[in-house]
Order: sequence, then structure tokens, then C-alpha cells
Amino acid sequence: MRNATFDLLSTLLALGAVPATYKPTPVGPPMHRESPAQGLTRTGNLLLMGPHNITYFPKVAELSDPACHVEPYSAPPIGSQEFPPYDEKIATIFRYRQQRSINLGSWFVHENWMTPSVFNCAAGEGIAEIDIANGWGSKENARANDFLFLSTIGINTVRLPIGYWNLGPEFCQGTPFADVSEVYQNSWSRIVRAINMAGRYGLGVLVDLHGAANLFSDAGNQDKTINVLTYLTRQLLHVNNVVGIEILNEPQYVDGLEGFYSRALDEMRGVDTDATQFPLYLHNGFDMDRFSQFLGQRNDFSVQDHHSYFVYTDADRGLSAVEHVKNVADLVSSAIHQASDQVRRNMIIGEFCCALTPDSMIDFCSGQVDTYGDRTAGWHFWGYLKEDCDQDPGWCFKSAIATVLPANFASHYAKPSRTWFNGTHSNANQSDRQEAHPLFLALVDLPLHRRDDSSGQPVDASSHGYTDGKITAQIFASHNDSKLGFVNQYISDSMQNLINLGALLAESKGQYSDGFWRGLYEP
Repeated sequence: MRNATFDLLSTLLALGAVPATYKPTPVGPPMHRESPAQGLTRTGNLLLMGPHNITYFPKVAELSDPACHVEPYSAPPIGSQEFPPYDEKIATIFRYRQQRSINLGSWFVHENWMTPSVFNCAAGEGIAEIDIANGWGSKENARANDFLFLSTIGINTVRLPIGYWNLGPEFCQGTPFADVSEVYQNSWSRIVRAINMAGRYGLGVLVDLHGAANLFSDAGNQDKTINVLTYLTRQLLHVNNVVGIEILNEPQYVDGLEGFYSRALDEMRGVDTDATQFPLYLHNGFDMDRFSQFLGQRNDFSVQDHHSYFVYTDADRGLSAVEHVKNVADLVSSAIHQASDQVRRNMIIGEFCCALTPDSMIDFCSGQVDTYGDRTAGWHFWGYLKEDCDQDPGWCFKSAIATVLPANFASHYAKPSRTWFNGTHSNANQSDRQEAHPLFLALVDLPLHRRDDSSGQPVDASSHGYTDGKITAQIFASHNDSKLGFVNQYISDSMQNLINLGALLAESKGQYSDGFWRGLYEP
């Protein structure tokens, strides 16, 4: 039998469209690059749309230029940054629901092609975070109003790329950031603030370790990265609106990657007994088949992240919008559906964009949103903001809204005046909260968190599952029009809880699951 991914790639090649094996970066002359996952050679043509018309990196100013002179400084502290009290039920909504998300790219991990002006006084080659830190320090660019805006158009999650350096000077020692570690003295408190700002407006946060040391060039780097990941787990495990941690971003596949992932999963879950059910995300190294098999063997809340980018050649200018949309709706959808099924739908599209020729962009972009939302537990557009955003809807979400993307992504969404601090209504006393908070409207516990069984004896499993499915759908819907996304993981975890309570027999799991699905989707 022929490999399904090979068939997919062959067809895409025939169309002149190639799934990118990395986030596209504006480059100079076309080059050849080998795909580590499929072993196919492709021509790295310039993108037709964004980062469009950037065919070279901006010239880096000489550090002796007066414009690049800044007085030594430390980022000012921003006061005490603490997370709200942990509420397991609220955290469940954030972590198991379907994700409609954007990436906050080039905020804590700067990228030249997105914010080139920040690199004007960078050192060295001027292409990475370390060059800025060695030049004139780091900047931040997101505000509470951005989270408010996203919440009002139906976005319910953000993916937050960070680097190990953002954890502070201690984590910079023995790395290329050691000499500039003081730049990041107050970086972690700003990450905490960002997570809390998102939570205030009902947004979950997927914390993505976007910048990590090269794991396989130095054995010590793996230990350093594990130290970073276990620290993040301890800090974020009991934060209501943190939907999970992504272990690595876009690692190239090499022998030993699965071994590192297995070690990371074990050590992160060993931090606390509650970490056994904490969502942990793994980028698949652009080898969807391999990692579907790898994660398909696990039962814990581990999630495959696939990044869906397409670099279009000049030949694609001749393709109609219908042909582009058909590609996503048929070939791409089929491959993602197959992979998602293997991992029990524990899969997201952690990055995608709408970069395409302008006349095809609308159908292509909305087609991706529909396909990824239908086939996986969520999608995350890259990215929210960039320089020249208005001219680049292919890569800039704020420009894409109501142009090549819908104006909103939910039929009903929270009004701007209803602000939720990690799920708790702000500026309200306890009695007001019990009246206003959507989760207080549900008198029955979610089956995942039920702590006793009123009957004391197992009941008809199918009816039990049906009732729990309906209750779950109603509770999720009451929280900013959410719906269950990681359905199979949720059912599995709920059944184990009910079996432990004596409310479900192990041999009745099939009937319970079938009933749950009916109740979940019945109008």
C-alpha cells in the first residue's frame, strides 16, 4: 500500500504547491532546501503574498550610529504578578474546548521578517533575538485592548511563543544569552501579565517554547531544556486559562526526537500528581505520519501540533480560487483527518496563514479555517500583528479580519462589557459572581470532576453517557459559546473518573462513549 502522505505530497507537487517544512522567511535568491521529513527537494521561491515584497533583510545600522545609542537600563518591574486561585472546572473548559486561536508572534521571540524595524540596531547578522539583545535590548507590543478585541470576534485562545531566556537570567547561564541575561531580568513577570490579560477576557493561552537550545549538538542542552520545561509546568499547571505547554516549536526531525519527547513528557508529568492530565503539545517535526503513530500509542493528554504552510511557485498564479480551495478541502483535509483519527483527535494546526495570490485568498483562507476546525481540535493563525499589517492580510490576522477571514468566529460571543478574569467576573462581589459567572449556571458537575455518585450503583451506561454528553455541551456553550474540542480525551478521562467512583463498569465504556457522543451533538 502506498504511503498516504507521499500520495498527498505527489499531488501537491503536481499542482506546483509544496507544504513548507518551516515558517517561511523572506530570503534573497531562490535556493534549494531538503525536507527533513519527506526527503523531497523543492525550490524555495519567494512567496507571492507576505511576507511579500521583502526580498532582502533590512540593512542593519552600525552600532556606532547615534540613532542606535541607548543608555544602559533595566526593564522596569511591573509590580506583583500573581495568578488567580485555581479552579479545576474553569481550567477544564479552557483546556478541553475547541480552539479558535492566533499566534502572538514576534512579541517575546522577535522575528526579523515580522518586525524589521526592531532589528535596525541589532548586532551581528541582525536576524534573531540574540542580535537585538546584543544591540539595544528587547521590546514588547501587545496590550489589553488587543485581548479585548480578540474576545469580541470569537477568538478564544492565543498561542504565546517564548524563549528559554524569557524565564530570566538564571536560565540564560551557559547559553549564548549569558552575556545579555540582564535584559531579561523582568521578562517572566511580563509573561505572567500577558497570561492574566488574556484570561481577563476569557482567552486561553498555549505557552509555546519557541526558542530552545540545539538539543542534539550538545547533550547538556537537553538537560537545560528539560529544566526549562519542568519549571514551566510547575508555574503554569494550576493556572486556569493556560491550555497547555508546547514542548518544542518546529524541530527538524532527527533520530532521537521521539526519545527526547518521551523524556520530556515523563519529567513534566512527574512534577505534580495533577500534571498527569495536563495538556502537553508536541510539534511533529513536519512528519505527520511518524508522529501520528508515536502519539497514537499514548493515552495521556498529549497533542500533536502540525503547521500547515504552503509556498506557492509562479505556476500557482494560474490556479483558480476553486482549485486552491479544492486542494485544502480534499487532499489536505483527508491527510489531516487520517492523522487526527490516529491520535484520537488530539491534534491542532498550531500555525497556518492565508498567504496566496490576492484573487484566491478569501476562499483559500476560509477553506483552511473550515477544514482545520472540522478535522482537529483547533487552529492557530500566524500571526496577530506585524509591520505593514494593512498590506499583508496573508500573514497579519488583524488585517485579514473581515477581508479574507470572517468578521467573527462564533455565532454568539461575550459582549465587550463582560470581562472575565481567568473565568471569574471582575469587579464583582461573591454573590454577584455566582449570579453572573456562566459556570455557576450548571447545577450538575462535569463528569470529569464528579466526586461522588448519588445512586451508589452503576446505571445504564448508554443513558448515563447521553446525559453527561448533553450536560457537557451545555456547560461548555455557557462559557463564551465554547464547544468540546478534545472529545475523545475528555470522554476517556471522564470514564476513568466514573469507574474509580464505581459509577461505571469498565466493560460498559463502549456504551457510555456512544451515548456521550449522541448527547453531545443532539440539538
